Amino acid sequence: MQSSSPTAAYSAVQLLWIEMDVVEWEERPELRNPVALVAFEGWNDAADAASGAVEFILDQFEDIEPFAVILPEEFFNFQTRRPDVEISDGGARDITWPVVGFYAIPLPEQSRDLVIVLGEEPHNRWLTFVGQVIEVLNSVGVEEVITLGAFIGQVAHTLPVPVIGVASDPAVVERHQLLTSDYEGPTGITGVLNLSCTEAGLETVSLWAATPHYLAANENPKAMLALLTKATIIAGITVDATELAVEAGEFDSRVNQAVDTSDDLSTYVHRLEETSGDSVHPAVTDQLLDEIEQFLKEGD
Repeated sequence: MQSSSPTAAYSAVQLLWIEMDVVEWEERPELRNPVALVAFEGWNDAADAASGAVEFILDQFEDIEPFAVILPEEFFNFQTRRPDVEISDGGARDITWPVVGFYAIPLPEQSRDLVIVLGEEPHNRWLTFVGQVIEVLNSVGVEEVITLGAFIGQVAHTLPVPVIGVASDPAVVERHQLLTSDYEGPTGITGVLNLSCTEAGLETVSLWAATPHYLAANENPKAMLALLTKATIIAGITVDATELAVEAGEFDSRVNQAVDTSDDLSTYVHRLEETSGDSVHPAVTDQLLDEIEQFLKEGD
């Protein structure tokens, strides 16, 4: 799947000139009762499921550009996430920096419009960062935010993708038949944003897909589709996900072929199916992981 992650090229002079202005606006779109879908690459994004779901939506629109970006200087450690040098057709060099982009998607035939927020998880000043995200969303009239995430779990690829939900209104979780979780532990920028949005008075829903740990090195279109389907239903919008459904089906077929070539892996997957919902510690060897990952790579 082609990445739609926002990046931007800025010269050192421009970065010095903007100083503390961390949001750059291209325009301020007028939107009808917009709902925001938010995903961050990195810790919150196992198998690229969350970012892949919103990238799929962006890919349905030609030449879409962000109406605003959060610039990287205040929030990224460039020794950890180094900017990239790119050479244009004319031989000029540009530096591409990581930014978080806000995209406006008017849906004139539907009852509301859509805002997508996509970028990489920042390293620094998370509270300041989420404050900037909320300020941009407020500026364009967003009152409902749906964040997407994914984690590596003890789940089988043969079963429906488990989607866990947390919402500012607990009735949303029950109404949409989302799984619940009592997880306590480290969180990412998505968790911080969820809480901050709720405290700011925004309606907030967080959706998390569980992806099979033995497929962790691969993009998972089946998990993308599960997140996209739930998110659009909750948002009250329609997105044609036919292409993604085809990709998910092809992915399933390839994984099944790989599993069938290994009795040990097949046995392990069947055990996961039988213990679905239980907290069973995985017992897969590195050899089995390498076997299925190599099969999937050869099929690309």
